[in-house]
Amino acid sequence: MAEDRLEPKEVCGALLAAMRASDGRRRKRKRDTTADALGMALKRELLERAVRDAPSGDELEAWLIRQCNEMVDAGAGEGGVRAMAKDILDEWRLASAAPSFREWLDRGAPSADGEES
Repeated sequence: MAEDRLEPKEVCGALLAAMRASDGRRRKRKRDTTADALGMALKRELLERAVRDAPSGDELEAWLIRQCNEMVDAGAGEGGVRAMAKDILDEWRLASAAPSFREWLDRGAPSADGEES
């Protein structure tokens, strides 16, 4: 990711890669993780749309609102979709403001959770 011109498409693509670690952690849990899987599916859908549509940083918030409305109109639960959109917006803002978070994403978001036991 180029620091001087950080684009949501790049951040969202890196966040998609980071979701692998989260999914590995979820699968290792002994409790029912159905709700986690549903939320991650909504987030994955929004991230994939962001990579596809490539909104600019200035457009991201309005673009996320439109995506939420489309997904809710298609039958997705409003609370879950909006929560995942807010999560993406927060992560975008963090990537824009925190070089260490950008660097972690640039390294592929490494995590022990993504490794096989």
